[in-house]
Amino acid sequence: MPARVAKPFSIRRRIFALALALLLAASVVLIIFIRDYAERASDRAFDRLLAASALTIAGAVQVENEAVVVEIPFAAFAMFSGQDRVFYAVEDPDASTVTGYEDLAAQVGETVSAEPRFADMTYRGETVRVASVGRLISTASDTGWVTIHVAETQNQREALSNEILSNAVLPVIALTLLAVGLVWFGISRMFAPLTELEHELRARAPDDLSPITVPVPEEVDHLVAALNGFMARLRNAMERVSGLVAEAAHEVRTPLASLRAQAEVAMDEQDPEALRKRVGRIHTGAVQASQLVSQLLMEATISHRMENQEVETTTLGAVVAEVAQRLDPDQALRLSVSITDEAAVAPLRADRVALREMMRNVVDNALVYSDGPVDISGRVDKGSLVVEVSDRGPGIDDAEKPEVLERFRRGKASAGKVGSGLGLSIVARVAEAHGGTLELRDRDGGGLTVAITLPLPRRAMGSPALATLVMAMMTVPALVLMPAPADAATTLYPARDGSSATVLNILGVTDTPLFAHFVEAFQTRNADVTVVYEETDSRPLYERILADDFETPPDLVISSASDLQLKLANDGYALAYDSPYLPALPDWAHWRNEVFGFTFEPAVIIYNRELIGDDEVPRTHLTLAEMLETQTERFRGKIATYDIGVSGVGYLLAAQDQTISSTFWRLASAFGRVNARFSGSSPAILNGVAEGSLALGYNVLGSYAFARQAEGAPIEIVVPDDYVLVLTRSMLIPRDAPNAELAKAFVDFALSPEGQAVASGPTALGSVVPDGSGPWTSEAIAARGRGVIQPIPLGPGLLVALDTLRRQRFLDTWQEIVSPK
Repeated sequence: MPARVAKPFSIRRRIFALALALLLAASVVLIIFIRDYAERASDRAFDRLLAASALTIAGAVQVENEAVVVEIPFAAFAMFSGQDRVFYAVEDPDASTVTGYEDLAAQVGETVSAEPRFADMTYRGETVRVASVGRLISTASDTGWVTIHVAETQNQREALSNEILSNAVLPVIALTLLAVGLVWFGISRMFAPLTELEHELRARAPDDLSPITVPVPEEVDHLVAALNGFMARLRNAMERVSGLVAEAAHEVRTPLASLRAQAEVAMDEQDPEALRKRVGRIHTGAVQASQLVSQLLMEATISHRMENQEVETTTLGAVVAEVAQRLDPDQALRLSVSITDEAAVAPLRADRVALREMMRNVVDNALVYSDGPVDISGRVDKGSLVVEVSDRGPGIDDAEKPEVLERFRRGKASAGKVGSGLGLSIVARVAEAHGGTLELRDRDGGGLTVAITLPLPRRAMGSPALATLVMAMMTVPALVLMPAPADAATTLYPARDGSSATVLNILGVTDTPLFAHFVEAFQTRNADVTVVYEETDSRPLYERILADDFETPPDLVISSASDLQLKLANDGYALAYDSPYLPALPDWAHWRNEVFGFTFEPAVIIYNRELIGDDEVPRTHLTLAEMLETQTERFRGKIATYDIGVSGVGYLLAAQDQTISSTFWRLASAFGRVNARFSGSSPAILNGVAEGSLALGYNVLGSYAFARQAEGAPIEIVVPDDYVLVLTRSMLIPRDAPNAELAKAFVDFALSPEGQAVASGPTALGSVVPDGSGPWTSEAIAARGRGVIQPIPLGPGLLVALDTLRRQRFLDTWQEIVSPK
């Protein structure tokens, strides 16, 4: 039964049909996407207006005579279109309606978060969208949440969504029809160059393998280049085969003719002894012819492999072992191998088969031309692998050494030995193809040494200064090198595998001994990374980034002053990164995929038990102010807190205190009464309390306090019972980071379960990702106090306190109040 011939088909029609189907499918998908996008865009736009209105009202909430009062700002409702109905309600911490629509407040639950929450509901016969936000307030008697609800009907949302959809669908339909016409025209023009190429190839002679020079478009140029490359390889292969056949015919003709003559004579030989000698000569000739054919075939194989560049990684030890295994046991016993450990395992990027045949030919020659042991040595010298094979044979005259490297050339000492004259030429070709050299040297005491030098892969090195520094530090886990501006200190953590090519530069405010735990865990996963950590203070860190005051720009910036980090990101200094661990991070602990929080650190009160009894220690902000007001002389010069003009985290905490607490300025005045001492960092306050020179420290970062207490420092810690400010130490990848990928790897590590285990473990910095493990998880820290946990969210709201005039007025007021009277 004849085979069925495949029916020809038209590529032109297939392409057009496929293009048409794709265009129609794309149009349908695009219209569906536009509809969905229109609805989402409309919701986002109006949700932002709702949230802005609610937050504006929240900003106007005040406490007067222990009661919540609010005067609705004009701007709260001026932002709405006027085409929809608007409803609102404000509830105090006791769930009583302060102002607005009571029935709206009754249908929507209370909110205990400063982040806007949205919900759809039916209210007064219409579907409305409700935005609810919370505002934490603290009075002398209580701390609680004020809830603000703002609702709007959805007529304008639907109108905006339909307008976006209708304005987008008509252009999509028109563009689809236009695209169909362009596709048909384009397909017709696309096949014209192929027709020209066909005519060029049909007009050629069968033996014409010259490159095609017909001008073709760029898209077809790849096909022409491939054809030219194929014809060039075919021409080279034909030339190589022709040369090989000619040389083989010339070289093989003589031994075959000799074999034929010897066989013809042997057929007429009657004397058994003479016949035996004839057969011996026939055998010798057959061995010589067989070896010649084998060498010719091997040379052809190696030539093919060298042309195709078949490269893999191997070692000298493996090559020598493979050669020894292929020898007869008696000959293998004659080998004496002396290869250094470094040379035996040094990686060679080469063709394994070619290297094996190169080594086999050298060893075979040494075994054939000598009777004693053959010495094989190997060493690494100046980035190259040097292999030497030495024997005690007759050697090669100096005049003959260049000649024996040519094909079918043998020296005078080869007389009487079976050989083809191809071995050393193969060795020379393999060495040259791998960028190496071959040298024939006379051996002291007689014999020949064949020395082969092959280059080793060069590993990428860092700067010479850094490489020298790392080598000098290899036995030291971490060493402070030199002081830097703003009392900074740089610490080097060499890569665990001894390399110096990959360096991660981190600029941060975390104490070096604490941060060392993160570095150690990170290098466990990344043994080839050297980490350079520079410790400084939060405000100098921010100012140095603005001034670009770095010899080596940092790859990662870590600070506890989240507002300054937000300011840097908002002003375009940060690189966005969508970490795979981001979904597990609380919403308040990251912003725009540019600032990432990785710790959970409450602001606490610390005290010295010998100076303040447990029964009198203040456990709220109000009782602290009252204690300082009533016992001024006792605590004069014995109280400490942050210098908010110097410390970025101190200013952040003070600004948040002022927003939440109605007793903040009273507490600030009490600090002034007792001549409080001010510091730029938590460790200085901790040292004073531990030594007894200070009785109490206010707003100290709990992470440092917990860690010092665990080390045995004589300090006690109070997590306030009214409200607890919690900040997160945040990471930011600078926009011009030299090694942004390394910085991303560290961000992933810090947010991963391994990094969070470090935060919740030995560092006591607290893990911000919920449901972690360890003694210092966010849940465990929150359970140490009874107050309302108020995280400081990473968001644009932090920028308000950084406004130049607002910050200056705040600092001026603070300084006036806390200055000693």
